[in-house]
Amino acid sequence: MTRLLRFAPAFASILLAACATPQAARQAAAPVEIGIVAINDFHGALEPPRQAVPAPDGMGGSAPVPAGGAAWLASAIDSIKAKHANHVVVAAGDLTSASQLASSIYLDEPAVGVMNRVGLEFNAVGNHEFDRGRRELLRLQNGGCEKNTTREPCQIEAFKGAAYKYLSASTITEDGSTLFPATGLKSFGTGASKVTIGFIGLSLKAVPELVSPDGIKGLTFADEADTINRAVPLLKQQGADAVVVLIHQGGKTTDDPDPNGCKGMTGEILPILARLDPRVDVVVSGHTHWAYVCNYGDVDPARPILLTSAGVYGELVTDITLTIDPAADRVVAKAAHNVIVQSPGYTGGRGAVPNSDRYPRFAPRADVGEYVQRYVDAASAYARQPVGHLSGPAEKPDGLASNTGGLLGNLLADAHLAATRDAGARIAFTNPFGIRAPLVPAADGSVTFGQIYAVQPFNNTLITETLTGAEIRQAIEEGLDDSGAQQMLAPSANVRVTYDMTRPSGQRVVALTIDGQPIDPAATYRVAINNFLAGGGDGYATFARGTDARIGMSDLDALAAWLAAVPVRQVPPEERTVRLDK
Repeated sequence: MTRLLRFAPAFASILLAACATPQAARQAAAPVEIGIVAINDFHGALEPPRQAVPAPDGMGGSAPVPAGGAAWLASAIDSIKAKHANHVVVAAGDLTSASQLASSIYLDEPAVGVMNRVGLEFNAVGNHEFDRGRRELLRLQNGGCEKNTTREPCQIEAFKGAAYKYLSASTITEDGSTLFPATGLKSFGTGASKVTIGFIGLSLKAVPELVSPDGIKGLTFADEADTINRAVPLLKQQGADAVVVLIHQGGKTTDDPDPNGCKGMTGEILPILARLDPRVDVVVSGHTHWAYVCNYGDVDPARPILLTSAGVYGELVTDITLTIDPAADRVVAKAAHNVIVQSPGYTGGRGAVPNSDRYPRFAPRADVGEYVQRYVDAASAYARQPVGHLSGPAEKPDGLASNTGGLLGNLLADAHLAATRDAGARIAFTNPFGIRAPLVPAADGSVTFGQIYAVQPFNNTLITETLTGAEIRQAIEEGLDDSGAQQMLAPSANVRVTYDMTRPSGQRVVALTIDGQPIDPAATYRVAINNFLAGGGDGYATFARGTDARIGMSDLDALAAWLAAVPVRQVPPEERTVRLDK
């Protein structure tokens, strides 16, 4: 698609002409307003993630607003519910996994508990919901204490499962059925004023590239647009007046500070929208961790679809308003606005992030705060353990440069190489998309286990394998090609990569050196990567073809050992990857 979506202002309203109906019918039932409260990519963020939302500052620029935390999220959701007599809370996936320590070490049971308490009703299955495998995902829905991982379930309380429904319209099991229901319905009102909303929930087709193959064995993931289009007429037959898609796929805008903007939208969601049944009214999206509100009708007037995303970590909530004519059985107006979940200010690696008077401040909801604190206190013994000292903040770039590793990527790659030398590793790479939090030491330079866990919360294992020089170059190209999201692997200190994104896909690596010498395409090298990449994750098919693989320690243990090996570990400052077209 060559045309870009234009800016969609906050509370942008898309007025649709209603079909002519008899005057008596119009008088018999007034339009009904429905509020849809939407989130995505919560990732078990029980506590404020110490991450800010860039938002307009009223002077033509932007300013960071501290946001997130389950108790504050609950209050923000309650405030939106209070605006709408008729409401429903929904999510577009990745509520669990890649989580904060207090959620992750308890198998994200507390993340599910938070969602139960905020009144979530439908959630699309994302890719991270599969991180611990199919059986564990089914346990999150159904409850119980079956042990499906190395960690013990039900450590703090008996786990009752999700009170909300997972939807997985495109996830097909061995017998041809869907893993969870494909759709859901919710009705409001009675008699002539009754209206019904139909929900379709699904993951992205690329799930097999994003999770361990063992976790999804026997499952297939169907085309997103085809799946949605098959479900729409079925929902209409069941009486749906409006159709809302919850999909774990999304896009990105340009570096626009307005979370309600849609400037320069790009991404994998666009070709899906271009093929959708025009009867789809709203698409709640996720996956990219980007916040936006878009009117797809600006691109295709035949498909005036409202597209939304609420960013990541519960830092925003989308307030969607649908106005439905019950006589005409259709939506006559729709609008959306992303609400910043402003929580207490903090000081991070880039200085103080104070509260803003331009945006509402939410008080933490007491019951959710108390519930979260139980898990935080239980996890604190793990979290407080010191692991070493760091010379300063180690972070990766944010915004449009978040697909590179930065100083933190350098640090991790060096730690992985040091941990795999005994397996013959000569170079190491890590994937920037797997880096989940900055590493900011305390005033005395100390770093805790809880902090390094937040950086790498996947419990990946390091794999050392043999690849040719040509295969290493090809693997780097796979991260930069036009198939899927693009990222530049973060390399160890002895590697330099120069690339140019204006060159043809598959030919973007301009120069590649190892130990100061150009890579030899015919020579073999021992390469250290995590098991996710070694399985072909993130589209790195070449890594899955490596030979003589040797399993090492976890990436978490490798980082802890690297930090502990010297009194103060220096943050590696050098630029190891250079992009020529910037």
